Amino acid sequence: MHFRFGKSVHALGLAALICLFGFTTWAQEARHVVPSSELHRDAARPGQTRQADEQSILTLLSSDAGQKALKSAGVDYQKVDKAVGQLSDEDLAKLAERSRQAQRDFAAGKLSDRDLLWIILIIVAVLIIALALR
Repeated sequence: MHFRFGKSVHALGLAALICLFGFTTWAQEARHVVPSSELHRDAARPGQTRQADEQSILTLLSSDAGQKALKSAGVDYQKVDKAVGQLSDEDLAKLAERSRQAQRDFAAGKLSDRDLLWIILIIVAVLIIALALR
């Protein structure tokens, strides 16, 4: 009887070790799990960036100077709005940064109305060319 009791204790100890090892492994894996809120935020980031870039360009083009530039180039704002939405992420990011810089420089008095008009015309030309190449 003593012999059987010893085997039971060993079996119980072995089971406890297996459970402990499994729990430790699970706990280590659990530490590496990314919360779903973080995954959702990361998944939404490219869309938010694209939307912000589109908005930067459209804000510049819908300004008084932008409307003058579009009118002088004979380009409809609706076509430009559609064109902005069809740009690749890379092209959109580049034009958005140029648009933001032009707006900052104009607000700081570094650009005249005429300079801003030229920049806007260049942005419109880039949009037209980018769409023609697609």
